[in-house]
Amino acid sequence: MSDSRTEIDWDSARASNLANWEDRVPLHEEAYGLSALDDPNHLTSVARTDLSALVPYLPNGTVSGLDVCHLQCHIGTDTLSLARAGAHVTGVDFSPAALASAASLAARLGLDATWVETDVLEARAAVVGSFDLVYTSIGTINWLPDLDRWAVQVAGLLRPGGTFYIRDGHPALYAIDEHADGLQLRYPYFGTGQAQVWDDATTYAGDGTVAHSRTYEWAHPLSAIVNSLIGAGLQILRLDEGRTLPWKFAPRMVEVPDGFAWPDAERDRVPCTYTVIARKPGEQAEPAGPPEGTRTTP
Repeated sequence: MSDSRTEIDWDSARASNLANWEDRVPLHEEAYGLSALDDPNHLTSVARTDLSALVPYLPNGTVSGLDVCHLQCHIGTDTLSLARAGAHVTGVDFSPAALASAASLAARLGLDATWVETDVLEARAAVVGSFDLVYTSIGTINWLPDLDRWAVQVAGLLRPGGTFYIRDGHPALYAIDEHADGLQLRYPYFGTGQAQVWDDATTYAGDGTVAHSRTYEWAHPLSAIVNSLIGAGLQILRLDEGRTLPWKFAPRMVEVPDGFAWPDAERDRVPCTYTVIARKPGEQAEPAGPPEGTRTTP
């Protein structure tokens, strides 16, 4: 890995990141334990955690019957968990290979879903309809240079009264040197406008390696994340910070129920995740179901 930073245009950074994420798909199909979803009652641990946090903010305390748009859905395991919980789901991702994998998994599980290939920064123009819930979780907006543009997409996809949910790695966590013997800062917490350059053939799941190892990410402090949503007209309902992660950020992390955490002596020193729940102003409408012709059973 490298902690170097560079000026790079979005199209070039996107192309490099896309090649990397295309390579990850077969590795993650192996590493994610997809066979667990063959149990019709199984939901991913990410979806279980997120649904537990969302319940107090949803109509009737459930996603059942709601139209849900999952941004940056990757191979669809969490998307299909939401479908299994009763939601009408649309998964959005920029990786054709990831969406093909998601469609194949949906067909195998007998679950309905709509899949849309687009950059998340173009999501409002690419996705048909509006939604009761826009959902994004784990490993997402660090890949984006422009949070104001991202938040506008989120707000545009929501119906009046609709809910937005994000849980992701905490910016304070991303500033830590993952290979240090203790909690040492190495990377920027505040965004500089420059991309962080990574050259790493491994991924966060499994033992395989990718052919396209160069990626670009952007640091965003928690204030920038929250303020981008406020700037897009959303009302912040809840902000939480957590001590555990669903992936092993650093070798020193220890396994705990549903994820990983720092050793006991360090667990209270730095947050691992943040969760934001927000709402688009307006009266909550009855879920309309997906627009005619957009539901697919791949």
